[in-house]
Amino acid sequence: MKEDAVAYSAVVEDVLPAAPTLYLVADTSRLNGWGGTAKRMLDIILAGGAVLLLSPLLLALAFLVKRSSPGPVFFVQERIGKNSQPFPFYKFRTMVHKSDDAIHRQFAAMFISGGSQHSSNDKVYKLTEDPRVTGIGRWLRRTSLDELPQLFNILRGEMSLVGPRPPIAYELDHYQPWHHERLRITPGLTGLWQVSGRSNVPFEEMVRLDIHYINSWSLGQDLRIMFKTVPVVLRGTGGY
Repeated sequence: MKEDAVAYSAVVEDVLPAAPTLYLVADTSRLNGWGGTAKRMLDIILAGGAVLLLSPLLLALAFLVKRSSPGPVFFVQERIGKNSQPFPFYKFRTMVHKSDDAIHRQFAAMFISGGSQHSSNDKVYKLTEDPRVTGIGRWLRRTSLDELPQLFNILRGEMSLVGPRPPIAYELDHYQPWHHERLRITPGLTGLWQVSGRSNVPFEEMVRLDIHYINSWSLGQDLRIMFKTVPVVLRGTGGY
């Protein structure tokens, strides 16, 4: 257990009625008042500027996606945001239209339970060989360009530039009670997980990183994570 995580002993009656379990708690007080307001203002300024600056790229990527295979340009999926509220999550479509999600459901269950795709020491906690992904989709995922439409989620207030990544609703079926602590703030386009190993980080370590981010939040930390995200994206580290 990491020293910087805030740990409490709590009784989780629905899971262990007779014994306490170690429960990691997210303290959102740093994001109350001026902290939350400043974070929101930074999101609007930077995301709005990015949309204006990147509009030619967004149009070019939309054209490439449309030409790559039949179907819409954007993939819209219900994700779970702050306080477990659902919202429409936007990405450039990287898969064949109307693909079956059974493959990802199976992977999500394995990942959250602590599994990986590889038996060697070089573990990858990501679905790396997905037959549903298109040719252009693989490149978009490798470069993380498929995530750019989430700038509009940020402008709508459903996401932030930095925060925990929003889960899919069916992933919550496999969450332990303490995992829900990562849902106590607005989810992010990037976060501490992305700059700490991304697809090489197991699920429970990702949750601990998210909770540590919440407990130690500052504008300075957000800016550091944004700067660290740039080389991760340029190298394609952990993108599949």
